[in-house]
Amino acid sequence: MDGGGLSRRKSCLASRAAFEYLDRHMTRRAIVAGLLLITLRAAPRAEPLSTLERQRLVAHLDMTEQWLVGEVSQLTAAQLAFKPAADQWSIAQVVDHLVVVGPIYWQDLQRAVRGPSSTARKSGTDADILWYGIDRTHREKAIPTEVPQGAPRDIASMLDAIRQQHAQLRRYIQTTSDDLRSHIVERQGSDAYQWALLISTHEQRHILQIRDIKAHPKYPAR
Repeated sequence: MDGGGLSRRKSCLASRAAFEYLDRHMTRRAIVAGLLLITLRAAPRAEPLSTLERQRLVAHLDMTEQWLVGEVSQLTAAQLAFKPAADQWSIAQVVDHLVVVGPIYWQDLQRAVRGPSSTARKSGTDADILWYGIDRTHREKAIPTEVPQGAPRDIASMLDAIRQQHAQLRRYIQTTSDDLRSHIVERQGSDAYQWALLISTHEQRHILQIRDIKAHPKYPAR
């Protein structure tokens, strides 16, 4: 038998089998795709966060946490208690403020996503929220419910509380199917995604405040 003819015949049979497999395979894929399309059309229009949005929020939160811990975890009692002026906060009070506002900001976020969706115009952009964390030319005063009361706890326990708050927010960001962009946090006028980002940039803002305290001429060396 002609070797070339046998080879060509095997090649044709293999090609035919391959095409039949692809035909069956693509038909199944087409059915699945059609069912998926029907499901998507029937589903609510709310859209969860994209992978990139989740990654950016988590990365920002992780960076802020590491920065805060690096700034305050090794400070002495005298450094933590130092006040640049009688009417200004110490570093310990700044950290205590972050402990106090964490649950409040979390509830603001949850209240927003549980409420009705909104097409109201937002007060700013994502970039505005990022700038808020690093531009302290406009100083703000904490509202009474967010002012720490009494003597601050020890720094280790306050940092542990902040880590727990971050862990809660991180889990939510990584797993939620909520449409954060279509819900507005009333106190800020931002969408819920921006509010989640602001939780982290607000902490950055106070880290810069801590650095200002450290730069004071009378700040203790130890």
